Amino acid sequence: MRPTTRRSTEPRRRWAAALGITALVVTGGGLLGGPAQAAATASVAVDFPTHCIPPPIAGIPPIDGTTTAQITVDDATPQVGDTVAVTYTVVVPAASNPVDLALPADIMTPTGKVTLGGAQSGDVTVAGPKKNPPVPGKGAFPSFSMTGTFTVTAPGAITLSPGDYNIHTSYIMELDTPCTVTGPPAPVSETVVATGGGQVNERAVQLSAASGQAGDEVTVTGTKFTPGAGITVVGRDGDAQTGDTTTATADGSGAFTARLAVSDPDTTGIVAYEGGAWDAEKGAGPLAYTVTGGGEIPDGSQQLTTTVRAGTLSMTQAGDSVQLSGVDFGRGGASTGDLRTVTVEDFRGGPAGWSLTGKVTDFKGPGGARISADALGWTPSCATKPGSPSTCAAGSAGAVGSAGATLASTPDGAATGGEFTVDAGLSLDVPAFTGAGSYAGVLTLTLT
Repeated sequence: MRPTTRRSTEPRRRWAAALGITALVVTGGGLLGGPAQAAATASVAVDFPTHCIPPPIAGIPPIDGTTTAQITVDDATPQVGDTVAVTYTVVVPAASNPVDLALPADIMTPTGKVTLGGAQSGDVTVAGPKKNPPVPGKGAFPSFSMTGTFTVTAPGAITLSPGDYNIHTSYIMELDTPCTVTGPPAPVSETVVATGGGQVNERAVQLSAASGQAGDEVTVTGTKFTPGAGITVVGRDGDAQTGDTTTATADGSGAFTARLAVSDPDTTGIVAYEGGAWDAEKGAGPLAYTVTGGGEIPDGSQQLTTTVRAGTLSMTQAGDSVQLSGVDFGRGGASTGDLRTVTVEDFRGGPAGWSLTGKVTDFKGPGGARISADALGWTPSCATKPGSPSTCAAGSAGAVGSAGATLASTPDGAATGGEFTVDAGLSLDVPAFTGAGSYAGVLTLTLT
């Protein structure tokens, strides 16, 4: 392990201060969009005035400019109760790189809100990935997109307007540039027309912030849950639950407040639900959330790194020959013994399981006599070393034969690997009056 020393110099501090001005230099005016058109059904890009506040370290005053943005949805004609995915694209931010030095790729994380109006009111929290192309010195900031979802709770025309957004930069320092809509709401960019009026899950949650550094707490508030119900609040990565979790209890009106510490960098959304597991009928969310940074190296510290190398899938045997018990001429019967123990080591990492199979040849004896391969049967067993991510399963008892059979296996999974010992009882069914003498067959094991 080689320690990496981080040096801090005053020029870098000055550059960090300059970087804070990713906060926006006005790119110019632009025509403001017209009033909201409730009957519109096609998504359109709109312009709206924006008030942006650079980080204090930048030392420049607030900036009033124009943002061009567009809202799109995955379903413009949903049913009441459907979940609609929303994409908020800032086509032209009200800013450009204020410094002569270029900004590197993938340092900007956007978050924001979309404002609902018409048949349904409220805000949709949206967040984007930490991804951007390099920005040249004094060059225009690139377009970026943020996504989120909302549940349709009422029939009719629901308007969607761009709301406030924030540009977070993670480069030497963690800095935010919040931009708010001047004289909200902004013009309508998209309208969806909802139909139906069946029973709707009206549970809803709100977040105090759409992003934060690793370990930061976000306040989660919920409404219209079952009064007195236990509520689980968790982070989500797609459909999978992350390690961020907390609990709360709904009050007499069905409302709750919880503080969730978000430390898992894979968390991209937050949900709340009643009961022991996620149920769309008794939960709300996900609301988009982005982990922007954290764990930075303080001055005077050293970061230590190491590498865990992926290994191989392998097996070893306790021996290469088995002496089966003898049987009497004229009587025949079971010639028995035990397979030499096989040890399987799966140190690959990743999701793949493994399978250990075997097949046997005919048993050849004196004068060309043979005992069929189908006469050999086995009773497999398999043990897993404690702490192994996978669990070994023994194959079925039965004939081995020349076609082969499974001795042991582990399934595919999110995390696999470990150490395993495989054994089997062997039994060769020798026909009566089989010619006297020594017989030998070869059992071949294959690990895949």
